[in-house]
Amino acid sequence: MAGIWRDFSVRHSRRCTVEYFAIRFAHVAKKRHRLRAKWPRASMKPMTYHRGEFLVTTDRARLNEELIHEFLFQSYWAEGIPRKTVARSIRNSLCFGLLEGSRQIGFARVVTDYATFAYLADVFILDGYRGRGLAKFLMESIVKHPRLQGLRRWVLATRDAHSLYAKFGFMPLARPDRWMELHNPNVYKRGK
Repeated sequence: MAGIWRDFSVRHSRRCTVEYFAIRFAHVAKKRHRLRAKWPRASMKPMTYHRGEFLVTTDRARLNEELIHEFLFQSYWAEGIPRKTVARSIRNSLCFGLLEGSRQIGFARVVTDYATFAYLADVFILDGYRGRGLAKFLMESIVKHPRLQGLRRWVLATRDAHSLYAKFGFMPLARPDRWMELHNPNVYKRGK
């Protein structure tokens, strides 16, 4: 009799656990549905901005990951960055590709929580296309993106493009004494 009772007890507890999780997951699904209703799917779709023969898009499928890696690998800020790291950074950021037709000629990405903070990173225009106002077009597209509105703070780091970013309201840190960083400049060096 004890064996039968133990067997019933185990089956009953399993059934209760399954029923509990079914109810719990139904609750989570309803909550997710309510959140989606607050955040329309249209805002999740890729955005495209046009200027003459050039366009800026947030469609990751149109990005040339090889070109992005090649540029960043040789850049002063990400020298030697591995391809896998570039791929992961693209996957986890809101990316903006600048294209002439189907050819990518520029890039930028925003790391953000879409609520309070954004970090602008990896901004570049290929050499042959500089001096045409395309960096300004790229920045205009980034700052007017609907999912990036109402953020409390944007930050970026640059060695030589201060005047470009100043046109969009960026300025040196007002209180640099309040900022700290954990920096590993050799993380991409081979053999490290």
